[in-house]
Amino acid sequence: MQPRSQHEPRPVFCTIVPPHVLDKLSQSDDPVLAGPARRTLEADAARRTRRQVTTFVRPTISQEPADDSSGKPDRTLYDCRHGTDLPGTKVRAEGEDPTSDASVNRAYAGLGATFDLLLSVYGRRSIDGNGLPLIGSVHYDEKYNNAFFDGEQMVFGDGDGEIFLDFTVAIDVIAHELAHGLTQYTANLNYYGQSGALNESVSDVFGSLVKQYSLGQTAGQADWLIGAGLLAPRVQGVALRSMKAPGTAYDDDVLGKDPQPASMDDYIHTGEDNGGVHLNSGIPNRAFYLLATALGGSSWERAGQLWFDVLTGGELAVDADFASFARLTVAAARSRFGEGDEVEAVLKAWSEVGVPTA
Repeated sequence: MQPRSQHEPRPVFCTIVPPHVLDKLSQSDDPVLAGPARRTLEADAARRTRRQVTTFVRPTISQEPADDSSGKPDRTLYDCRHGTDLPGTKVRAEGEDPTSDASVNRAYAGLGATFDLLLSVYGRRSIDGNGLPLIGSVHYDEKYNNAFFDGEQMVFGDGDGEIFLDFTVAIDVIAHELAHGLTQYTANLNYYGQSGALNESVSDVFGSLVKQYSLGQTAGQADWLIGAGLLAPRVQGVALRSMKAPGTAYDDDVLGKDPQPASMDDYIHTGEDNGGVHLNSGIPNRAFYLLATALGGSSWERAGQLWFDVLTGGELAVDADFASFARLTVAAARSRFGEGDEVEAVLKAWSEVGVPTA
């Protein structure tokens, strides 16, 4: 019998804004900036602890697909009205017309775009493969500087308007968080150290793929940014992360400089942020970017397919490190495409970021 950690999905609490960003912001001398960041950190810590010790019980949310044969998503959006009780007040169900609330409509569209990529490209019905309903809550808390997936649903804050804008504005942020659910129902990667960084990287990969797919972009046309449009105008930066050039997304007098490493030469050893899951994810992120751009065309077709194959193939251990993940991508390339350009591109991509594949 498999151990429980490998056999059953293990929900984790995953946020799009890393703790190190909020911690830096919380130290600002300006209370307008520091206050919301501190409250967000406190709220995240409390919910993360709650996620670890109990299972959320929300009888108002149906987790059963309405139609097992449907090729359409089953989305429900709620409004927290700046409170913290989830899911909030139901404001839009699947198939209903857009509301007057742009946040609701953006979240609805983002959930649908993620469902569409998984089904149309990879033949997977929702994040669990069985049409799991997709649930989102907007307007969470007051000036909440984050968005998260808690194992059951998506939650979006409005941002403080000074550093962060509404967290529904970036479709890749929506897809990133929902992709944590995809990982939860497939490889079930531990959220610590290199396996945790892979968990984060997989979400960035699928977040970027959903954005590229929805915009009809090739790998060469994509910006490879995570959270573009999320930073307020006063911030010196373009996004939360760059898959193309980790460590260059922002360089701001309040937020500091983007600390993500781009290769194993600069791997960060730390006990914070679950062993640096939001930091070291830059390394496999860049490997994917290098692969996708080397292959050209649509990133979701070959590069994305290989990552999906590894994630769903059943061979990826819950505590996998970068090297074991890399070896599986090489094996997946050989299995799907034979000995050719794809295998060479995978080997070269991992080599450039210093991850061994032998």
